[in-house]
Amino acid sequence: MRTTTQVAIVAVAVVAAAAGWHYKERLPWTGGEADLTRVAAVPDAREVDLATVRVDSVVVSVKAVGTARGDEGVALTPKVAGLVRTISFEEGQWVERGSVLLQLDATALQAELAEAEAELANAQQLHRRAQKLLKTRNVPQARVDELAAQLAVAEAKVRGTKARMADYDIRAPFAGRLGLRNVSVGTLIQPGDEITTLDDTRSIKLDFEVPETVLAELQPKLPVTATSAAYPDREFRGSVVTVGSRVDPVTRAITVRARLPNSEDLLKPGMFLTVNLSVGTKEDAVLVPEEAILASPAGHYVFAVVDGKAERRAIQIGQRLRGEVEVLEGLGPDALVVVGGVQKVRDGVPVRQRGIEEETVQSGKG
Repeated sequence: MRTTTQVAIVAVAVVAAAAGWHYKERLPWTGGEADLTRVAAVPDAREVDLATVRVDSVVVSVKAVGTARGDEGVALTPKVAGLVRTISFEEGQWVERGSVLLQLDATALQAELAEAEAELANAQQLHRRAQKLLKTRNVPQARVDELAAQLAVAEAKVRGTKARMADYDIRAPFAGRLGLRNVSVGTLIQPGDEITTLDDTRSIKLDFEVPETVLAELQPKLPVTATSAAYPDREFRGSVVTVGSRVDPVTRAITVRARLPNSEDLLKPGMFLTVNLSVGTKEDAVLVPEEAILASPAGHYVFAVVDGKAERRAIQIGQRLRGEVEVLEGLGPDALVVVGGVQKVRDGVPVRQRGIEEETVQSGKG
C-alpha cells in the first residue's frame, strides 16, 4: 500500500514538472516579462490633473548677461604736475560741462603770463608808432615789417602761456555725476593720477553678447528688458542701438549695445544685468504648462494621454514663458498632457482626470 502511494506521488510530481516546464514563461516567478504584465491585475485608472496644449504666438527672445556703462564716462586726471590749490566740487555732485572742479598752483605761470602780456603791450606800441612814421616816410618799410613780426611773436607767447595755464584748471568735459574724491588741497599730483570719476548716467549703455545664430534677426530698435539683483522687483526697458561689427572667433558670439533710460539714477556703471532680448514673434507656437515638463538624462519629456492611457513623449523645448514652455517637437496642437500626479504615472498606465470616477480619459491626436 505504501509503495502504491509513493508511486502515485512520484507520478503527480512528474506531471506537475512537465506542466511547469511547458508553461514556464507564463509563471510570474520565472521572470517572463510578458506574463508579469499579464498576471498582474490591471490597475485602476490613475487620477491625475490634465491640461490641453495651448497654441498661441510667442515672442522669440534671447537671454544674456550684460554690463552697464554710463552714456559717457571718464576718470579725471591732470595733464601737468602741480600742487592742488583749490577743490571746487563735492563727491556725488552733478556738474555741468565746463565747470571748474580743481585748480593747481600756477604761480610761476602767472608771472610768465604777466611778462608775456607786458612784452605784447610794448610790441603793439612800437608797431603802432612805426606805422605812423611810415606815413611820413620817417621809417623804412622793412622796420615796420620787423616790428609786425615781433608783435605776432608776442601775441603767440601770450596765447601759449594762457593755454598752459588752462591745464592747471581741471574742468568737467561733459555734464555728469562725480564720483569719489581721491586728492586733497596741498596734494602734489602727477599726470595720470586719478582725481575723481565723471559719468553721465541719465541713460545707460548696456553691452552684452548673443550667439551668432540670431545674427540675422539683430537690428537697431529691438526691445530689451534688463533686471538686476539689486532691484529684484524692477524691470528696465530699452532698445538696441547698435550691433558689433565682429563675431568672436572663440565664443562665436557678437556684442550688442542697448540703451536704457535711467531717470531715477538707479543703474550705475559696472552693474551686472540679466538681459532679455526680443528678436521676433513666432505664430502658432505649441505651449504646455511647465508642470508637465519632466527631465531625464536623455532629455525632456511629457506624459501625453492617448486613448485613456499615459504615453511618454520625448520633446524638444523652446522658449520659456511665465508658467509655460514652448514645445518645438513631440506634441501636436490638440494634445492632452498630465500636469499633476506625474509621479504615479508610467508609460501605458490608464489615467483619468482627477475627480472623475466612472471612465478614463479618451484623447489623443497629439
